Amino acid sequence: MRTALASILGSLVLGATNLAVCATAATVSAQSQVLPQATAIPVRFEHSIDTKKAKVGDQVIAKTMQVIVLPDGRNISKGALLIGHVAALEAFHFDQTPYAHQKPSMLSIHFDKLEAGDAAIPVNLAVRAIANANDSKDATYPHSTDDTDHVGMMILIGGTTFSPLSRMIQTEDGDAIGYNRKNGVFARLIASGACNGTDTEQSIAIFSPDACGAYGFGGDYLAGNGQDGSGTFTLALRGHSVKLYAGSTALLQVNETK
Repeated sequence: MRTALASILGSLVLGATNLAVCATAATVSAQSQVLPQATAIPVRFEHSIDTKKAKVGDQVIAKTMQVIVLPDGRNISKGALLIGHVAALEAFHFDQTPYAHQKPSMLSIHFDKLEAGDAAIPVNLAVRAIANANDSKDATYPHSTDDTDHVGMMILIGGTTFSPLSRMIQTEDGDAIGYNRKNGVFARLIASGACNGTDTEQSIAIFSPDACGAYGFGGDYLAGNGQDGSGTFTLALRGHSVKLYAGSTALLQVNETK
C-alpha cells in the first residue's frame, strides 16, 4: 500500500514539475518574440498623467486602436495592452528671479512591453506622432461640410481626408496612399520631417500616412521622440505643467537597431 502511495505521489510531483517546465518554456517563448523594425503601433492612452501629481516609475497604459498585421502573418489584436512607465518628469515652477529664463515642464515616458494574448513582447519604441484627446476624438468620426453632406469626411491626424464609404484613401491627384478596411486603416508611411517612410503597409488607425510630430497640444512640443534608440519620448511645455490626458493617442514605431 505504501509502495503504491509513494508511486502515486511520485507521479504527481513529476507531473507538477513537467507542468512548471512547460509553463516556463511558454513564458520564455512569449517573451522572446520581437516585433519587426519600423512596425507602427497606434495606441490610445488609458489614464491621464499630470506632472504635478505623477511620480517617476508610475505605470503608463495604452491600448492598440486597431488590428496590427505583421509581415509574417501574425496579428496583434485591437485592445492589446502596451505597458510602460514614467521615466522622468518636472512640473512647472515659476522662477521669480528678474529676467529669468523659465524652465519648461517635461514628461518622459518609456514603453516596456506589449501584452498580446499570452505573449509579453519587449519593445523599444519611438513616437512618430502624438495627438491630444480632443483631436484624437474628432478623428474617429466623419465631419459634414454642409447640411446636404449626410455622410461627411474622415479627417485623420495630420490632415488626410477620405470618405468613410470609400475603401481607398487617395491624394488630390488620385494616387492611392492607404486603404480603409474592415479591421482598420492601413498605409505605407510617408517620409515627413524627422519621420521616415516605409515600404511595408502599416496600421495607422486615425493617423495620416505622413503624420509626424505633436498635434493639438498648443504650446506643447515633442522635445524627444525616442528615435535615438532610447525608446523614451518627452513632452515639454513652457509656462504650465505638462498633462497628458486620457484619450490622447500616439502612432508609435519599433526603433531600428543601431
